[in-house]
Amino acid sequence: MAERHIETSIEIDASPERVWNLLTDFAGMPKWNPFIKSITGSLTPGGRLTVHIVPPGKGGMTFHPTVLTASPDRELRWLGHLLFPGIFDGEHYFLITPVGESGSRLTQGEKFAGILVGLFGSTFAATETGFHAMNAALKKTAEGHEA
Repeated sequence: MAERHIETSIEIDASPERVWNLLTDFAGMPKWNPFIKSITGSLTPGGRLTVHIVPPGKGGMTFHPTVLTASPDRELRWLGHLLFPGIFDGEHYFLITPVGESGSRLTQGEKFAGILVGLFGSTFAATETGFHAMNAALKKTAEGHEA
C-alpha cells in the first residue's frame, strides 16, 4: 500500500485556546480560511464531519471524515476515505503546542495511504501549499490582524 505524508507548522503569537477556538469555529472559518471553505458536523470522537476544501489551483473537494480526536486546545484529528478504506485514506491532524508564556505552534498534517495514493502527485503539492496558506491566515487572524 502506497503512503505519503505532508506536515507544516507555524508559530503563532496567541494562546492555544485562541488557536483552538478559531479552528473549531466552523461558522466563522470561511471568513479567514483560504483552504478549508467549510466544515459542519460533530466534534466528538466517532462523529462525522462534512469538510469542503479548495487546494490552490485545483477544484474543490467535499468529504465526510470521522473524528478520531478532539482534545480542546491540543489536537483535532479526523480520518476520511475515498469510497471505502484502503483505496485512498487521509488522516488529517492539527496539533497545538504551547510556546513560551503566551504563544502556540500549530502543526497541520495529513497521512495518506491506499492503492491510489501514487496517482495523486500534483494534488499533494497543491494540498501542502493550501496548508501553508491556511496556517498563515490562521496566524494573522489569531494575532488580531486581518486575514
